[in-house]
Amino acid sequence: MHPDDTFNQKTNPHGPATGSTDETSTERTTSPLRAPNRGLRALLASTPARVALATGLTCCLGAAAYAGTRQTAEQPEQAPAAEAAAERVDAAERASRSFLRHDTTPTSTSPSPTETASPTETASPTETASPAESASPAETEQEPTSSQPAPPQPVAGLTQTQMDNAKTIVDVGTDMNIPHRGLVVAIATAMQESTLLNYANAGVPESQNYPHEAVGWDHDSVGLFQQRSSTGWGSIAELMTPTYAAEAFYQALLQVPGWQGMSVAWAAQSVQVSAFPDAYAQHETRATTIVSALV
Repeated sequence: MHPDDTFNQKTNPHGPATGSTDETSTERTTSPLRAPNRGLRALLASTPARVALATGLTCCLGAAAYAGTRQTAEQPEQAPAAEAAAERVDAAERASRSFLRHDTTPTSTSPSPTETASPTETASPTETASPAESASPAETEQEPTSSQPAPPQPVAGLTQTQMDNAKTIVDVGTDMNIPHRGLVVAIATAMQESTLLNYANAGVPESQNYPHEAVGWDHDSVGLFQQRSSTGWGSIAELMTPTYAAEAFYQALLQVPGWQGMSVAWAAQSVQVSAFPDAYAQHETRATTIVSALV
């Protein structure tokens, strides 16, 4: 059997079994795959179909054109909005970064040039104490200090020098725990022997090499108590020292038995062995006043 007959029989079960010489036989001789295309061409060949197809194509093209036009027209509107939003985000980020930099940047604690004191505000050399205003060395030495108490005020008609020598005699006796009566004996003796002045001796030139307030001539007697180096009281340098001379007198007085029960004049004479033993008695009252002023 011919292949076309078989195809025709399968696709057209109700068609005539016999072949003809019209277009049907021609169609059977063609390929089965081209039959649908020929049907489409036949459909497009009719006027109503062409109109409907043209109308559909026009609608599709118009919709596509409208969509493209709308998308093109809306792009310029969307672009500025997107750019504005991006700029706002960038501005916010810049502001936050600036804020963070401001917070984390340490502030300078050093004063600015305008805050520093100007040369006119600093103390000028004229404001400092002038040498004339500062205390001079002489004024400093004259002012008594706590370590250097003021000298004692003179009493009983003494000068300041005499009072200072009397204080030395009393201070030495106090350090030696000499009783009050022994202090009076020592002051009365010095008043008779030297009028409470540290004497050098013209006959002993060495004595004038040491501080002194007067110059005598009695034998080799020197110092406040007119003690003689030749009789064993000490060297000239020692006897010209008021503290040593007073201590030497007290040591000799302590060697006199019962001196505390003696009169002031007799106790003094027992130490000095003077040619005028009664001369010491005249100084007892003033000596008592002087000792009372110093102790």
